[in-house]
Amino acid sequence: MSPNATRNVSTHKTRRRVLCDLFVIAGLVVSLRAGLLADEPRDAKNPADLEFFEREVRPILSARCQKCHGGEAQKGGLRLDSRSSVIEGGSTGPAVVPGKPEESLLVDAINYGDTYQMPPRSKLPEKEIASLTRWVERGAPWPVEQGAKPAGAGETFNLKERARHWSFQPLRAPALPTVKNSAWPATPADRFLLAKLETQGLQPAPDTDKRTWLRRVNFDLIGLPPSREELASFLADASPDAFATVVDRLLASPHFGERWGRHWLDLVRYAETRGHEFDYTAPNAREYRDYVVRALNADVPYDQFVTEHVAGDLLSPPRRHAVEGFNESVLGTGFWFLGEQVHSPVDIRQDEADRFDNMVDVMSKTFLGLTVACARSHDHKFDAISTKDYYALLGFLQSSTYRFARFDSADQNRQVAADLAGLRARHRRALQQDLARELRSAIEGLDDRQLNDRLHPFERIATGPKQAGLPDWAEVVLDFGRLGPNDWMPDDVGFGLGPQRAADPIFGENSASPITGIETRGTARYERAWDRLSLAPGAENDPGRLGEVMRAGRTLRTPTFALRPGKLYYLVQGKGHAYAAVDSHAMIAGPLHGQLVLPIDAGEEPRWVAHDLSAYTGHRTHVEFTATPGSNFAVSLIVRADREPPVPGPVAPQPSGGDPARANRALVMRVAEALDRDKLAEAPSLLPLADWLVRHPEAFGRDGGWWAGSSAARDFGAAQAHLLATVRRASRLAVTMGDGSPEDESVFIRGSHKTLGPVVPRR
Repeated sequence: MSPNATRNVSTHKTRRRVLCDLFVIAGLVVSLRAGLLADEPRDAKNPADLEFFEREVRPILSARCQKCHGGEAQKGGLRLDSRSSVIEGGSTGPAVVPGKPEESLLVDAINYGDTYQMPPRSKLPEKEIASLTRWVERGAPWPVEQGAKPAGAGETFNLKERARHWSFQPLRAPALPTVKNSAWPATPADRFLLAKLETQGLQPAPDTDKRTWLRRVNFDLIGLPPSREELASFLADASPDAFATVVDRLLASPHFGERWGRHWLDLVRYAETRGHEFDYTAPNAREYRDYVVRALNADVPYDQFVTEHVAGDLLSPPRRHAVEGFNESVLGTGFWFLGEQVHSPVDIRQDEADRFDNMVDVMSKTFLGLTVACARSHDHKFDAISTKDYYALLGFLQSSTYRFARFDSADQNRQVAADLAGLRARHRRALQQDLARELRSAIEGLDDRQLNDRLHPFERIATGPKQAGLPDWAEVVLDFGRLGPNDWMPDDVGFGLGPQRAADPIFGENSASPITGIETRGTARYERAWDRLSLAPGAENDPGRLGEVMRAGRTLRTPTFALRPGKLYYLVQGKGHAYAAVDSHAMIAGPLHGQLVLPIDAGEEPRWVAHDLSAYTGHRTHVEFTATPGSNFAVSLIVRADREPPVPGPVAPQPSGGDPARANRALVMRVAEALDRDKLAEAPSLLPLADWLVRHPEAFGRDGGWWAGSSAARDFGAAQAHLLATVRRASRLAVTMGDGSPEDESVFIRGSHKTLGPVVPRR
């Protein structure tokens, strides 16, 4: 068998072959950039040890030790800013004996032994003692730093110099090397292989037999051996295309994506559980796994693949599944949340810093081949990555959010929501005119005493503890009636396409009562039409407290804000849950942080519900509101106050002086006139009465509703029912990244969130 026949495989499926090469190259680059630089000595430590040092040890030495044992001061003659000085030690001998913590003075000192007790003012936390001890056990690995500095020289960071490293240079096509055996190479890559062999005085191995070749190519491409039938067919195929036929068949196999997807899943630390203590489930992680397999089998271009991982939730239009039509792109963002998550962390901000550090670490190694996470506490010792670069990346994570995507149904139901909004806008005027006509008819049929009796329940409500505005001591954190378009952040269409404005009708599904109320102020209102949403079999909810309700499809989040002294008060109606995502913490289980989840049962009238987050003063949060199916849930305001404020207006006008019945009759007629002309928004004082009238037709003898017999209501009800029949009810779920409010992060001095430096803009 000729060399050309052995190696001249199919020219088809080029992207897949290139992607296989990319996986191999990526692995080499990751190892190289993790510390094994080309000009380091051959006995340099392995990348895992070097990474452990940069992440766990160097920050401790920098923050705890080098003020007294660094370039500016060397108490006891000891320096702890280079490996050689650590091993050389000070006046009492070596500080560290690599691999022998029991013989190392440093380990004895941090454990407050008989000789030294360091640091002198207070013992290190147990976690830091364990890290330093483990470092010594591993042989005290320390990266080889190029260009050794004289004693006492400070650290410098020369971006331009480090950016000249070969790995940061643009790709160039090198000249093909000259080889002696010019008949052997079948591809340009073969010339490089052969040239290296020839410099070592070696020759290529002889061509293998067909049986061995088939077994090798099967394991290489799909990870499975050939079947007996496949082997027999290949051995019997004497055509010149026999090898290409096999490769094409294997590249087209669904097992190709399964085989190579495993390597990618390793890079993004794929797991189906959280890994910490009770090892809670990483819900629906398999959806990301299957996305990767499909992407490889579909020959998705690598640049598209990368874009989907970083910003798949923002792509318009997204890439869609070839058969089922769902959004594939958004699933790529799930990789951000595959890492360990700690339940009940004592320091919730530290937990966020560690989670974000893991995200940056995985993203940079996977897509850049760089250990960017080292820059959490110091400018990178090798690469052109500064600490500010690291925290500029963290700003993007602060500006994003964890969310469940109902990816099967999202597009279909978003279109239904848009069509529903259009339908209601077209029928609103006719329905209000029918209501106005019925109101006039009802009022005209009542004498003064009957009218006063009918309105008496409303008068009790209207004279309750309300005022036109909020008192000065109640600080408005968020007014849902004043949200800008970029601040409207639902996880799906459960709250519609935007907030309800004052005077907007509240629509229902009963054709006898197509309008169930009138908004008295701007409100985020759950749309009861989405009660019909369900989950596909096997879909998993969040573990812990957040999994007690089904949030997917029925949740709205707020922009991020800082928690200051005082309680939060939510002006709400109906039943639901509020979850305060303090420092983006989403693993609510165990004894701590349970107060971040608040059940709400507010009744039909707006009222304040207190959420005491005073223990988290100084932290950042956003609040996620989830509606309970079957409830008319709505949220209007979030305020910060030391006590419950009065419910704000508008305050309904009260009859005063003269004839109360005549005044009441005039008020109802004004409501009817404003409804007829669609001018309620211009008369805010009438809104409470308009809302009450709509919700109480039985008070005026209209037990069948205001619209009984209305042709406009029948037409609207039929059109709405037809539209809602197209709702896709069941859906699978996937954890994905969602867009939040723009946030920048501060530099952590020496990697600690407790010592903040300047704010770094996202870039």
